[in-house]
Amino acid sequence: MTSTTHDSHESDHTTTAESSNPREPQGTPVLEVSDLNVSFPSEAGSVAAVRGVSFDLYPGRTLGIVGESGSGKSVTSMSIMGLLPQYAKVTGSVKYAGEELLGKTDKEMSKIRGKGIGMIFQDPLSALTPVFDIGTQLVEAIVTHQKVTKQQAEKQAVELLDLVGISEPQKRIRAFPHEFSGGMRQRVVIAIAIANNPRVLIADEPTTALDVTIQAQILDVIKVAQRETGAATIMITHDMGVVAGIADDVLVMYAGRPVEKSDVFSVFSQPRMPYTIGLLGSTPRPDVSSDEPLTPIVGNPPILVDLQDQCQFAPRCPVAQPECLSGEPKLLPLADAPKGVSHATACIRSGEIWDQKINGERLFQVPELSKDILAGKPRDERKVTLHVADLKKEYPIMKGSLLKRKVGTFQAVKGVSFDVREGECMAIVGESGCGKTTTLLEIMDLQPQSGTVVLNGQDASTMTKRQRRAARKDIQIVFQDPMSSLNPRLTVREVIAEPLQSLGYEGDVNKRVQELMALVGLDTSQIDRFPGHFSGGQRQRIGLARALATNPSVIVLDEPVSALDVSIQAGVINLLEDLKRKLGLSYLFVAHDLSVIRHLSDRVAVMYKGEFVEVGKVDDIFDHPQHPYTKSLLSAIPIPDPQVARTQKRVKYDPDAVAAVVVEKPESN
Repeated sequence: MTSTTHDSHESDHTTTAESSNPREPQGTPVLEVSDLNVSFPSEAGSVAAVRGVSFDLYPGRTLGIVGESGSGKSVTSMSIMGLLPQYAKVTGSVKYAGEELLGKTDKEMSKIRGKGIGMIFQDPLSALTPVFDIGTQLVEAIVTHQKVTKQQAEKQAVELLDLVGISEPQKRIRAFPHEFSGGMRQRVVIAIAIANNPRVLIADEPTTALDVTIQAQILDVIKVAQRETGAATIMITHDMGVVAGIADDVLVMYAGRPVEKSDVFSVFSQPRMPYTIGLLGSTPRPDVSSDEPLTPIVGNPPILVDLQDQCQFAPRCPVAQPECLSGEPKLLPLADAPKGVSHATACIRSGEIWDQKINGERLFQVPELSKDILAGKPRDERKVTLHVADLKKEYPIMKGSLLKRKVGTFQAVKGVSFDVREGECMAIVGESGCGKTTTLLEIMDLQPQSGTVVLNGQDASTMTKRQRRAARKDIQIVFQDPMSSLNPRLTVREVIAEPLQSLGYEGDVNKRVQELMALVGLDTSQIDRFPGHFSGGQRQRIGLARALATNPSVIVLDEPVSALDVSIQAGVINLLEDLKRKLGLSYLFVAHDLSVIRHLSDRVAVMYKGEFVEVGKVDDIFDHPQHPYTKSLLSAIPIPDPQVARTQKRVKYDPDAVAAVVVEKPESN
């Protein structure tokens, strides 16, 4: 059944570029960007952040700009808004409604910002002023550009809050930013952005830090805002699923330059630039089961100082030729693009690429995984490495400033039970605040407040202090942010050796550190470097090497890839899968990206308000969800396929209408 689904998706892809005729742009462009170049001075030299970006934006259409961190997406948007620092050197042309914006003073730009061009920023908390209530900030945005009274502006502000889906807007208008959740704050930022019916709306990573269900709601709000105002929209994101669902046209950027540009269907079904193919291959799909590893893009983007005149992607490109190093290719239209489709790439081999292949061979080869040492061994015959029964965690609710008193109890975890077996990845999914991380920390502490935690057959509640310390060798954790979890003053050698020394390793520490570095794919010659000298993906590998140092049987993964670019993320996911197969490790995995969960996990528990509402095998949960909350969660995942994404139906969860009953899937070996 699964393979049939996969085949049908592939056949959709094959025919899309030829058969679909996307809605053509109508009228005159409201925003024209031509040969935009932005550079910043630095101690190492001039940083060429944006190099030759050109595009036209038409009313009612959405342009998705995608690429890895440092590709120039946000700098492009900030230069359009005139928000770059004074020391930035900006050349080229940015015309809004035929009027040149580059060269305007800040005072002149302030008349256009908010009225002609609205912007939704990535971090809503820093975009809102904490000392003013929401109403004051909305009213300010309105009266700055409209000749209305304060009372009229307040009435408009209430209507805007209602439009973006904030309940009881008359009351909430007096609330301060810190009194709202992340998703609600982002709705307020959208309300401010559309307050004056702008003709252009720029959304810079508007859903990056949000839960999947909140993300879906925010994207719906942006669509409503666009429909109400008729605005042309620029959606800047690294999430290919978001682009597939919302964009009409796509601009792929790498090293400050556009490398592919076309309508959304052509880019996803027939990408003709190796970098775009790499991005799509690095993106796990939540709607398709696959045992095949992801195809990561090896290496890191270049540092944009003193760039050589060559294809900047060539060092990472699997099909690069000597000619790729003799000059940087320009973004040129494809001669063999289907009729009526405008498709341009910056690659000298684009004419040879079709169906993501050259001469019938895949551009990015699927990496080989190690042999699974537990292959063929049924789950019920495998050793239980972690058993959790009726785990509870409560926090007292305190009141008073000087004389604090307990006024209630908050139940963070309510009687959670599960087990993890050898060579198995168990995932816990749910929205922020549902109790996922609290569950992990209670298990890691090996001193549960209430309930049972059994690690390799040993009950944590009966352990002495010495036994508990010894047991920590068997359970280690990899944190979400690799930079903050590594001591910047310690070298890689010292970071990895730390658990060995603290838990009394008796062998050769240096030899063990080098073994661990090789195991996670790090160059042992970099053993004396500091964490700051490594990329995000390499730092996460250091964190993983540290966790593996004591030969644990269980590794707890708390959002291990959420801080990484999609191409780097793919390499870390493959590494985790490879180590699980090679060493027979057990993973307890928490992530908000359900696509990653599907790719890496064997079993899934869906958590809602401190308790599991559905537990089962990963394919059963994703393909045949039973609980309404699970259905709601899965329907909100952005799928990186515009054909599927546009027919996807959202299921909304009403907790009052359904009793929260745990749905336990039967095990089938």
